[in-house]
Amino acid sequence: MSLVTTHVLDTAAGRPARGVPVRLEEPVDHGWRLVARARTDDDGRIRELGPDTLQPGVYRLVFDIETYQGPDAFFPEAVVCFRIADGTAHHHVPLLLSPFAYSTYRGS
Repeated sequence: MSLVTTHVLDTAAGRPARGVPVRLEEPVDHGWRLVARARTDDDGRIRELGPDTLQPGVYRLVFDIETYQGPDAFFPEAVVCFRIADGTAHHHVPLLLSPFAYSTYRGS
């Protein structure tokens, strides 16, 4: 199982957000490096995103909202930075999405 997973829910439509491209990135000198990428499935989930272990540190998920909501999306991207303290523990980072807002939390 992947160390990092996500779930995107379209709260305005009341359904999972299918087909959202998501990148997992780690910091490098003056920028970010791609660790993994995937798209949400029919249930809005990505169950396999990157390796089963990661070094402790700060990572980020970049959600391509424009691909899902279209070219007039108010937020073309949602970027969620989070810290991995235990590089072997599962980290579930969901995104709740609507046309003019998004939120996230540490899931289980």
